[in-house]
Amino acid sequence: MFDDETRSFQVVLNDEEQYSLWPEDRDLPAGWHAEGTSGTKADCLAHIDAVWTDMRPKSLRAAPLTGGAGR
Repeated sequence: MFDDETRSFQVVLNDEEQYSLWPEDRDLPAGWHAEGTSGTKADCLAHIDAVWTDMRPKSLRAAPLTGGAGR
């Protein structure tokens, strides 16, 4: 399914702001929604590389910092 370079994909996002790609002609899995970008597999992966700069899940990014400098 994901090896077909001619297939059209869409970029999907979950509630933790983690990105993936999914075939446009398939129903999205639970917990994922369309991000708005679609195209070839290469196009979608390039978009994900450009926008997903912090791989940490949203809940981890939002967590208060503990420890570190000043101690």
